[in-house]
Amino acid sequence: MRESGVLMPVSALPSPTGVGELGRQAHQFIELLSRNGVKIWQILPLNPVGYGNSPYQPYSSCAGDEIYLSLESLQEEGLLEKLPEPFLEGETRVRYDQVRAFKEPFLREAFARFQPTDDYQEFIAQSWVEEYGVFRALKRANGGVCWNEWREADKAWPEKRSPLPADVEAEAAYQMFLQYLFYRQWMKVREKARENGIRIMGDVPFYVGIDSVDVWAGKKNFLLDRDGRATFIAGVPPDYFSATGQRWGNPIYDWDYLKETGYRFWVDRIGYNQKLFDMIRIDHFRAFDTYWKIPASCPTAIEGKWIEAPGYEVLDTLLERLPGVNLVAEDLGDLRPEVLTLKEHYHLKGMKILIFSLKTDGKYAYDEFHDRENLIIYTGTHDNDTLMEWYEKLTIPARRKLRRFLKRQGCGQGSIKDRLLAYTWKSLAEYAIVPMADILGLGREGHINTPGTVGSPNWEWRMPDMDEIAAGLARYRGKMSNR
Repeated sequence: MRESGVLMPVSALPSPTGVGELGRQAHQFIELLSRNGVKIWQILPLNPVGYGNSPYQPYSSCAGDEIYLSLESLQEEGLLEKLPEPFLEGETRVRYDQVRAFKEPFLREAFARFQPTDDYQEFIAQSWVEEYGVFRALKRANGGVCWNEWREADKAWPEKRSPLPADVEAEAAYQMFLQYLFYRQWMKVREKARENGIRIMGDVPFYVGIDSVDVWAGKKNFLLDRDGRATFIAGVPPDYFSATGQRWGNPIYDWDYLKETGYRFWVDRIGYNQKLFDMIRIDHFRAFDTYWKIPASCPTAIEGKWIEAPGYEVLDTLLERLPGVNLVAEDLGDLRPEVLTLKEHYHLKGMKILIFSLKTDGKYAYDEFHDRENLIIYTGTHDNDTLMEWYEKLTIPARRKLRRFLKRQGCGQGSIKDRLLAYTWKSLAEYAIVPMADILGLGREGHINTPGTVGSPNWEWRMPDMDEIAAGLARYRGKMSNR
């Protein structure tokens, strides 16, 4: 059965606090999706972001970012005496630092009013919860720097579990409480989605950030020196996005050690995300086949080399240990054939990006990608131009050729946005997923991230109100419902 989906970051949802939340507005968004024939809600990683606010460089693979906690929900539970006045409610950009500073006192008030329950005790008994709480507490105690610059005793806490000062213990308890709140609020969102026939696709980056609890508490899983610094760095060679490649800064896995442990790190990581999502997109899936290994001393990604990874062993282990796990492969970019062979061996869905496959450089416009069923077609992702941003950059002749192509495909009615979306939904692909910004016809203002760049305006796009979202979805109800 062919189905429609929408890509919409939680951060971009309207709310009274300047960032999307896991409360009333998220539930309302799910109702709108269901009402308009959408079956899949794809999001970006929800993990706590650090430098640059990138969800692909989080502090944890399991924890959720407290910035998404709904203050309205906390007030309804009696954890807040009263709600604050709206803050940055109509902003079209997420002001991360300002929102965090605004929410912090209310979250600490909720912690002070909270009475632990059996459910709470069961949640915090998970090993990752304590490790994350201590990690955040020690990070605060060490002035916010990366863990490999902490005091030696703090660096070594996961191995030695030394007693912590009272203030650090208290801060760790607060951080664990926030994770409990996040889990409860998220699971209510997920239950709302299930009630409305919506499946949620989460997103798991292949790598983890160096400044993360994953690396601090699992040093042997990565190629690090004695000081906890990465000896090799992940990235990709020069490509469409960058002439010097992309040097991401993530540490490389020690695949030999991971094999000795039965790939436990990956089983635990994907296993927890399986609790949160119906489908899991693996960002940079190609690294299961080959990964770009850059010496940490190199300032760019040019001097890296491709290294083969034990992809079949890892995926065999995941599928055996995690029955029913539903993985999606991000298989974009310049790939060697073995990557696609690996994906197809496990019957995983890959991705087609419309703005990459439509070509206008010849006499006629054409689509170079072979359409097929076991596939997800997108107009675009979080990493490229919006549909209208891309179209506006085309030359006049290219636009003319594109319109003629769409007409030949039976998509000659309406605006160019209408035609491109119609062509997308017409695809044989089992899932057609369209970013919310493309449904709304946004240009540069809806651009989420530019690869190879760090900081503002990346990851800041946000919708100021739900009415525009509702109108955009309603406009295409028939197309999305009748794929």
